[in-house]
Amino acid sequence: MVTRPPKHDIDESKLTVRPRQTHAVGVPGVVNSLKISLEQMGVKRTAETLLRVNQKDGFDCPGCAWPEEDRRHMAEFCENGAKAVAEEATIRRIGPEFFAEHSIEELRSHDDWWLGQQGRLTHPMILDEGATHYRPLSWDEALDILADELRALDDPDEAVFYTSGRTSNEAAFLYQLLVRGYGTNNLPDCSNMCHESSGSALGQTLGIGKGTVSITDIHDADLLIIAGQNPGTNHPRMLTALEKAKQRGATIVAINPLPEAGLLHFKNPQTARGMILGGTQLTDDFVQIRLGGDQALFIGIGKHLIEQHAIRGGVLDTTFIDAHTSGYAEYAEAAEQVSWNEIEVATGLDEKRIRELAERVRASSKTIVCWAMGLTQHKHSVATLRDVVNVLLLQGNIGRPGAGVCPVRGHSNVQGDRTMGIYEKPPTDFLDALDEEFAFTAPREHGYDTVAAIRAMDAGKVRFFLAVGGNFVSATPDTAIVESGMAKTGLTAHVSTKLNRSHVVTGRRAIILPTLGRTDRDRRGSGDQRVTVEDSMGAVHGSRGRLEPPSSDMLSEVAILARLCERVFAGREDAPRADWQALEGDYARIRDHISRVVPGFERYEERIQKGRTFYLPNPPRDTRQFATATGKAMFTANRLEYPHIPAGRVLLQTLRSHDQYNTTIYGKDDRYRGIHDGRRVVLTHPDDIHEQGFEDGDIVDVVSEWHGPNGLEERRAEEFRLVSYDTPRRNAAAYYPETNVLVPLESFADDSGTPTSKSIIVRFARRG
Repeated sequence: MVTRPPKHDIDESKLTVRPRQTHAVGVPGVVNSLKISLEQMGVKRTAETLLRVNQKDGFDCPGCAWPEEDRRHMAEFCENGAKAVAEEATIRRIGPEFFAEHSIEELRSHDDWWLGQQGRLTHPMILDEGATHYRPLSWDEALDILADELRALDDPDEAVFYTSGRTSNEAAFLYQLLVRGYGTNNLPDCSNMCHESSGSALGQTLGIGKGTVSITDIHDADLLIIAGQNPGTNHPRMLTALEKAKQRGATIVAINPLPEAGLLHFKNPQTARGMILGGTQLTDDFVQIRLGGDQALFIGIGKHLIEQHAIRGGVLDTTFIDAHTSGYAEYAEAAEQVSWNEIEVATGLDEKRIRELAERVRASSKTIVCWAMGLTQHKHSVATLRDVVNVLLLQGNIGRPGAGVCPVRGHSNVQGDRTMGIYEKPPTDFLDALDEEFAFTAPREHGYDTVAAIRAMDAGKVRFFLAVGGNFVSATPDTAIVESGMAKTGLTAHVSTKLNRSHVVTGRRAIILPTLGRTDRDRRGSGDQRVTVEDSMGAVHGSRGRLEPPSSDMLSEVAILARLCERVFAGREDAPRADWQALEGDYARIRDHISRVVPGFERYEERIQKGRTFYLPNPPRDTRQFATATGKAMFTANRLEYPHIPAGRVLLQTLRSHDQYNTTIYGKDDRYRGIHDGRRVVLTHPDDIHEQGFEDGDIVDVVSEWHGPNGLEERRAEEFRLVSYDTPRRNAAAYYPETNVLVPLESFADDSGTPTSKSIIVRFARRG
């Protein structure tokens, strides 16, 4: 049943296009989950692994960060969660013999899918300067090289330390302690590229950079607005929560440029209704909006609510507004100044359609707005999200059961990383607590975020790069600049479970450190260890793997970081003071430190015993307290912005296929959108294909255009198939990481610095 790794890359000549699906999951989802699991793990390993996913005595899914209810199903995973588990728990292995067989030049020629499908890494490997192949080395040798390289730098800011959202709380806390003890805040992470805009907007308006709802609130809402999000592919377990809300009487509105299957209809594989009786029609109202038009839509909703309150009264929660907010008058005046004509142009919707949606909001007593990358990856994303908050504040929908803001985070524990201090702009109170706990002085100067780190690498200012998890080269924008910057770095190192493109686009020297995953048993000095994670709604719980690791001497991320701390800080009087060996041997000791540094983690160890979950404090939700500049929730007056597309061009958004999670490619299909056996497609309105002189199915180069410091600049992604698709005029979509090359480094969101991956002006160029 278990299959061998592929020998060849994806053959795009075999790509076929079929009708898109109008429902999510059902029998095909179950079949595909089992097919991939059996191919990677076999029958026995599949059964013993999948039945422990997201269970109280099991491990947290390495996929998305959607929360679990207290009462768990036997099969507490979705199709893409099963794929994520299968990728990690695979019995395929990459040992020294693999690297002896494949040169670095050959590995660079392969695509992301082929690299990821080869299996789990088993041994530390090094690519020496000028070498053609990676070679094995011992753990001590590898860690000594990293420590020696760090000690040899002239300035701590010559080092960059990256992480993805899959690190545990314990590993993330040690990582930021290593970095700050070393002397820098250069801690870019994957949040910089996804929900940084959410954190910026919510911090400014509500005083907390997180959502304000729980899973119970989702179930109890009257109205759920799902904007710029595709839960059927990116957070499939969310569909179960939406179904429960629907069964309790909620209205669900989907706002998106594409009619995604998971936004419309759900066939729950765990119920007779889902498998036999046709499932649940989730969406009551699908609003097909133009890319980047969401701010205009929410301004229009706000205008309508204010107007209706003036006419009939009782629409706005004036008691809440007077007691808990500031800035209402300025917001109302700014909204009044925006014309309906401009709102129609920005959204592609007419005034009547927007007022119909606004009436749904008016009639709701408990409204939640959920969003993801469709709202966060535009130049005006922070302003857009401030206007989302404005609409919720009008009716007092913050700090009320069944109501609030819900940024749906991607990677499991991406939010926990930030809570643990993975941030280039750390707050002073966090640093003060860190100083007191470890008897040192952490640096206060802000470090590089992801875009700044790429610029510094390209300028030759970075000599050392370490990533704990993630795939920096494939995840970041402006691929050519990123690859050039990596090549200028003296040493690049990656703590990883599997091979990816960042291991083959390297500095002059490169190190790969294999590590345990969520599914693996972690035996340390005091016995089997557990780690903890924070889900998308601020709940913390434990995770413990049970599978035997891929190799007998495999180290966890915690162990790698503890040993690196010990080496880097040896003999330094100004370094953090800790018993690094004791921390490696017993993760409860790390949690003890966290409990005294990070608010909300008091009695940490006690509160995660026996599979328990605890919620972190959330003042806007819990007590309607707001740590903002005014001490109240803040209405904001935002200038309306939206993309202006030149004649003969379209606006491109990058997105995932259904067989993908972030940069990890599980397979060749996107069956919900009808794409099979290939990925290099551009989903485009048929009129836009014809307007540019092409036909459906033509192979073109996609060329992005923007005004840079040297005038009009271009980037090119080659050989994409045009696919006629139901998308707004002059809007298009294509998969990343293949199209990350088109995203200019100079184009990012105001305030947050998030690359504008949902807002790329492109044209289609004929091949040859």
